[in-house]
Amino acid sequence: MSSRTHYDALAALFDYPDRDYPARVGAACGAVAARYGEAAGLLEAFGRNLPATGGAFTPEALDEVQEIFTRSFDVQAITTLSVGYVMFGDDYKRGELLVNLNREHASAGVECGTELPDHLPTVLRLIARWTDEALVAEFVEEILGPAVEQMIGEFGPERTVQRNGMYRQHYRTLIASSPDRSTMFRELLAALQAVFKEDFQLATREPPEGTSDFLGSIGRELDIELQEGRPAKARSGS
Repeated sequence: MSSRTHYDALAALFDYPDRDYPARVGAACGAVAARYGEAAGLLEAFGRNLPATGGAFTPEALDEVQEIFTRSFDVQAITTLSVGYVMFGDDYKRGELLVNLNREHASAGVECGTELPDHLPTVLRLIARWTDEALVAEFVEEILGPAVEQMIGEFGPERTVQRNGMYRQHYRTLIASSPDRSTMFRELLAALQAVFKEDFQLATREPPEGTSDFLGSIGRELDIELQEGRPAKARSGS
């Protein structure tokens, strides 16, 4: 098996940020610098955009980055880190994927913790340990690569305008975030996709039929809640 230990460093970037998060970014840059020039450049740009001057955040900077992370992936999310949900929504295919991934995680010794088996950082840690070369290549080509590509698309300006307009119909205010950093986690996803393209020779492709429209699914849920007189709630896809 060719070494895929760099996926451990990349996985850590999609874990919830803590005080030492800038050091995680530096470690990931070092892990990809020699082989993945495009990814390294994106990670360096991401690191420069962090509100930090060293390897750790101040309490105020940590609050800001945690808020942006939450806005990107959890509460009123731009997208979700549940790659199976991105691809299949609530379709039975996601259920099949979760069962299969759970088996593979157990075999590889990857702990899911409180997350479902399709949580992006957990899946990346599986890739670092998967011994079946054909299976990992098929998974990245058919599921993970297209999911990440779709997640990147959710950060686009047109989708952002649509999303903010939808949320304003259901919330008095949006979660505040720095204009310069509000979509900075897109660069992490783009760096990950650049690594996939090098490791698995991925080409840009149309998402397969049956993929989830994450923005549409949130809108439908908010409409239902409004009709029922319930307060709108967070949606994470997990």
